[in-house]
Amino acid sequence: MLGFLFNQRECKELGYVLRKEMDEMLFDLKDHRLESDVRKAIELRYKVVFRMYARLASPKDLSRYARNQNY
Repeated sequence: MLGFLFNQRECKELGYVLRKEMDEMLFDLKDHRLESDVRKAIELRYKVVFRMYARLASPKDLSRYARNQNY
């Protein structure tokens, strides 16, 4: 396990980067032309990035990126 100390500005920047990454992954997941293996890899990566974002975001902000299991 690694630990980092961030100041407020760095936390905002990290949150911004994670949000943009999740937006890109959600956009890619809507593309049905992708093969199932690629979609599965994106879904696994999304889960990791979402957990990272959950450590920084408020529940209100987090609910925007929560995915349904039936997705």
